[in-house]
Amino acid sequence: MSLIVYEHPLSPYAQKVKISLDEKGVAYETRMPTAIGSGQPDTSFLKSNPRGEVPSLIDGDVSVFDSTIILEYIEDKWPSPPMLPKTPAQRAKARTIEEVMDTSFEPINWGLGEIKWFKRATGERARILEARAHAQARGIYEWLTRHLGKNEWFNGDTFGWADLSVVPYLNGAHGNGIAPDEASPLGRWLTRANARPSVAKAAQAAAAVVANMAQVDQAVKSGLFKREYRDHRLEWMIRSGGLDVVVEGIEKNNIRFSNELN
Repeated sequence: MSLIVYEHPLSPYAQKVKISLDEKGVAYETRMPTAIGSGQPDTSFLKSNPRGEVPSLIDGDVSVFDSTIILEYIEDKWPSPPMLPKTPAQRAKARTIEEVMDTSFEPINWGLGEIKWFKRATGERARILEARAHAQARGIYEWLTRHLGKNEWFNGDTFGWADLSVVPYLNGAHGNGIAPDEASPLGRWLTRANARPSVAKAAQAAAAVVANMAQVDQAVKSGLFKREYRDHRLEWMIRSGGLDVVVEGIEKNNIRFSNELN
C-alpha cells in the first residue's frame, strides 16, 4: 500500500483526513510517529512534515502536510464522491467552518485536556479555565447552529467537507463534558454524523487511546511527554487565564513549540 497517513487517533486534524479517505473508499495505512509528543525525532515522519505535527500524507513520492492542504490533495486526486459542495458560496462556507473549528474550537478541547489529563491546573485555577472553555464552546455552538440552519448537513444535502471538519471536535467536546444538547439541531446533526461508518471508525480509534491515558500526567511531569503549545493553543491558554501554566511549562521544560524549518 503506497498511501500512508501519519497520525495520532486523538488528533482531530488527522481524523478529518481519515474520514475523507474512508468516505471516498480510498485505502490507506496509518502510522504514528515514533515517540510522538516527546520531541524526539522520527526521521521518516519529519521528511513528510518538517514541522513535526500530525497529520502528514505520503502518496508514493508525494508528501503533503497540514490537514487542510491534505484534504485539498485528496479532493483533487480522488474527486468522487466529492467532499466539497458545488457552488463557490457553499465551498467558501465549508472552508470557513473548517477554519473556525481548527483554530477556535480545537484549543478549547486541547485546553480542557491540559487540565483533565495532564493536570496543568487544579483548584480555582482549573475552574477559571474550564468556565472560559464552556462559555467559548457555547458561543461556537450558536454560530454552528446558524450555519446548519434547516439543512441535514453543514455541506447542504450531503455529508461532506464542512461536516467532517466539525464532527471530530464535537466528539472531543462530548468526552470533555461540553457536548451540545442531544435534542438540539446541532445535537441531532451529531447523532447523524456519528452513524456514518467513516466517523464511527475514527471515533472508536480515539476512544481506544483515551482508555489508556490514566497516568499520562506522570509522563508530562517527568518531561518524557511534551505538549505542543503552538499558535492558537498558546493564545487560548493565555487569553483564558493560564499565562502561569505556560510559564511553568517553560520552566519545567515539559511543553514544546513547533519545529523551525530548515
